[in-house]
Amino acid sequence: MKLAIYPGSFDPVTYGHLNVIERGAQIVDRLIVAVLDNPSKHSMFTMEERVDMLKQVTKHIPNVEVDCSHGLLYEYAKQKNCQLLIRGIRFYAEFESEFQRALLLKKLDPKLETMFLPTESEYSYLSSSVVKEIASFGGDIRQMVPPYVEKMIQKRLKVR
Repeated sequence: MKLAIYPGSFDPVTYGHLNVIERGAQIVDRLIVAVLDNPSKHSMFTMEERVDMLKQVTKHIPNVEVDCSHGLLYEYAKQKNCQLLIRGIRFYAEFESEFQRALLLKKLDPKLETMFLPTESEYSYLSSSVVKEIASFGGDIRQMVPPYVEKMIQKRLKVR
């Protein structure tokens, strides 16, 4: 059985993320979408909320599991007995930093491989940061995030 992990902060999950998840799930037998804690990023949602959103928007994909981790990615992969990571790439400049990260992970765990999966071009402009910025100014994000995620964002912005 081929297992892969698609890690990220997913704050919030976008249609670009979902595109990579759906396509990645077609390549492997089981795909773990791992919400990772990234202290350097200011999150709009808690880890539990991000896990919830991912579970809601991936429930139509039977071989996808959503999980979370507060530790290092290579240790999480080892714990899950996984040797393959899927990383979504939106544009060329992003490849450079993702490639560097893949080399570092390979150094930490020589058995860990990284597969780069470019998002469909219709989502290449899309990032969680852009979604949050547009939403915070009252802009229309319906083409950027699934309806459940849009509702969660609107709810969060009303609380603020």
